Amino acid sequence: MNLLAIESSCDETSAAIMVNGELRSNIVSTQLIHTQWGGVVPELASRAHQKSIIPVVHEALQKANINKNELNAIAFTRGPGLLGALLIGTSFAKALALSLDIPLIEVNHMEAHVLAHFIEDPKPSFPFLCLTVSGGHTQLVWVKSPLEMEVIGETQDDAVGEAFDKTAKLIGLPYPGGPMIDKLAKEGNPNRFPFPLGEMPGLDFSFSGIKTAILYFLQKEQKNNPQFIEENKADICASVQKTLIDMLLRKVKKAMKEKNCQQIAIAGGVAANSGLRNGIQELGAQQNWDVFIPAFSYCTDNAGMIAMAGHFKAEAGIFCGQDVSPLPRMAMK
Repeated sequence: MNLLAIESSCDETSAAIMVNGELRSNIVSTQLIHTQWGGVVPELASRAHQKSIIPVVHEALQKANINKNELNAIAFTRGPGLLGALLIGTSFAKALALSLDIPLIEVNHMEAHVLAHFIEDPKPSFPFLCLTVSGGHTQLVWVKSPLEMEVIGETQDDAVGEAFDKTAKLIGLPYPGGPMIDKLAKEGNPNRFPFPLGEMPGLDFSFSGIKTAILYFLQKEQKNNPQFIEENKADICASVQKTLIDMLLRKVKKAMKEKNCQQIAIAGGVAANSGLRNGIQELGAQQNWDVFIPAFSYCTDNAGMIAMAGHFKAEAGIFCGQDVSPLPRMAMK
């Protein structure tokens, strides 16, 4: 099975080749144009995907030493994501599959993040719990099999990635702000400024309250000292990061107890955060859990994870027709 995978849900244009479950190439083209706007501009993202998708697919085929006529199927991100961006990847996948007379495999972007753990060893065994955290999603997923996942907890408002990015904007850090907060947090005191953790029933999350608390805190301190942010930037980042990670890990601990589970995984763009990676490992050591963290390159959006999800679907004989269309708000099944 020579599988081409395409990812175009947001601001990364990516293509990967997987041969019999082994990833042979994973090419990612990051769109730098959004930096000057302080966030992803959907129309600009669509145009950048149009420009990049053919060169990226070409490079993926070359690196894997596979000719397009040797492909057996094409997997692509159907959703969730930006409609215009998804349209580019979906349309390209449909056209190429039609020209080669090979089947299509639709992939849920969030399920693919979870299945990124199966690209390389060590791999979790089923069932396991996965904390999936990105700019648009914060979910606790009970993973029963590659094709059966259940969201048992999720944010009721903002995602944790949005809280990182909003904080970064408030203190004047460039986009993307999350990695900048992570970098500065290493130099700061995480206990300097306490923020409220907030509470939600069950296993759900809420990050709108902490965003508001950070905003009011900064406004108050700047009234007393206009240079407050500049003089305390590292401590602010460390304190905010600690609070957000504590909010995530508190729910993880509760979910693991409810499910009587000993295997925890993290996935999604925020899983690249060093504070979260260290925090989940420390908690795992205390609780005697097996902790699974994908390589940095498989945390952020990439076609390798789409290929892995597509591989499992192909094994099960699950394909889709040419009438498929993008689903910007695609939910886990």
